[in-house]
Amino acid sequence: MNKPITKFLSTIVLSIAFLSITTTAFATQKISIKKQNSKKEVSLIVLGEYVVTMNDDQMVIKDGAVAVSGNKILAVGSRKGIEKKYQSSKVIKGESKILMPGLVNGHTHTAMTLFRGMADDLELMTWLSNYIFPMEAQFVDPEFIKIGTRLACWEMIRGGTTSFVDMYFYPEVISEETIKCGLRGVIGSASIDFPSPGFEGWGDSFKHAVNYVENWQGKHERITPAFAPHAPYTVSPAHLKQVADKARELNAPITIHLAESLTESETIKKQYNSTPVQHVYDQGMMDGIQLIAAHMVHPTSDEIKLVSGKTVGAIHNPTSNLKLASGISPVAEMLKSGALVGIGTDGAASNNDLDLWEEMRLAALLHKVRENDSTVLPALTALKMATSMGAKAVGLGDVTGQLKSGMRADMIQVSLDDLRLLPLYDVISHLVYVVDSNDVTTTIVSGELLMENKKVLTIDEVELKKLVRGKADEMARALRE
Repeated sequence: MNKPITKFLSTIVLSIAFLSITTTAFATQKISIKKQNSKKEVSLIVLGEYVVTMNDDQMVIKDGAVAVSGNKILAVGSRKGIEKKYQSSKVIKGESKILMPGLVNGHTHTAMTLFRGMADDLELMTWLSNYIFPMEAQFVDPEFIKIGTRLACWEMIRGGTTSFVDMYFYPEVISEETIKCGLRGVIGSASIDFPSPGFEGWGDSFKHAVNYVENWQGKHERITPAFAPHAPYTVSPAHLKQVADKARELNAPITIHLAESLTESETIKKQYNSTPVQHVYDQGMMDGIQLIAAHMVHPTSDEIKLVSGKTVGAIHNPTSNLKLASGISPVAEMLKSGALVGIGTDGAASNNDLDLWEEMRLAALLHKVRENDSTVLPALTALKMATSMGAKAVGLGDVTGQLKSGMRADMIQVSLDDLRLLPLYDVISHLVYVVDSNDVTTTIVSGELLMENKKVLTIDEVELKKLVRGKADEMARALRE
């Protein structure tokens, strides 16, 4: 064979080989792209060195992740498993982080942050009658509520609280501010038998509460409107029954101060020959209604049986109860009876902050002393009271409190970077006995990022400081007069 033909045939062979290699490479690339594109696109992926789900089936996942689609959790699992199935343009890294459900504050008065430190070291009724009620009458208006609620929202976002139960005036303003800041709220419209901010008495305050609940039901997925009769010693039996009937009709929750102090118990005994929880029960407030009973410091053993196994949540507020010398709630007995117990801060006027980490730790320690038993209220139980059980206690158990597919994407990241958090042997114990609000780095509610790298994203801090200081100066002048 001559040289030209040999050269021609070699060229053909090389061309065929190149074409074969190119075709194979292209096919391999197509398969690779196809495999890559087979991952489901999600709105957010959040990682954690530890993922604390608060789900008894798998409480802690080491090197885990959560995939979020819209406002719901799509999947929870190992980081490798989640990254194999899902992809997102937004991935929040999890090195040296605990990823867990956001905390649930079962009882507070958000706007009362503006009364923080105004009157301390006083007996409950003196504190209310001589300071709180008069200052509310003078200063509480929509502007006060807006500023105070925004301040509370900032504090809760910064500390990892993602849901709260509120009881105060101008609930529409509280609801709007809650929507703007991004949190989830059960917002109670306060009603009381005597004049209060914006109202002459029971008639107009209860009418307003009914209108608020009717208008806000289903209006926003993060707002649950509720009735909020103040307490059995400030609302008559007939009016308590009126609230119960309307709440049942509208399928709306009720939040109320209940069995908070010995003075309350004495008043109910004197006026109605009953005890606070029994008295409220007799008005039908536990009959097919989600009742959020704040404090529950002085229930009798028979009354504890009344609230067990029902749609009643007892909200423990240890700091406020200690500061006002109201007493120590029988939490261990309530838990043993099967009652749902959550944790609350109460308002900043009687706490004086909205830090649920403090409440968790204090609850876990306080009841060991009360019961003279160091095994009472272990860390996991305290954590449940602030997350999964706390959510059930306020009627949000199907919505939040766990990292679980189908639940709302309410979660936080807690940093483990600080040296004071080392060594780490038990992540649940650490969350209750070591971690504090300053360790929270990320806050997410309904899939929306409210805080990242300890920076609150939904509130202008500079403007808020100016508004708070202006209002505080105005109230300080009134106190001096």
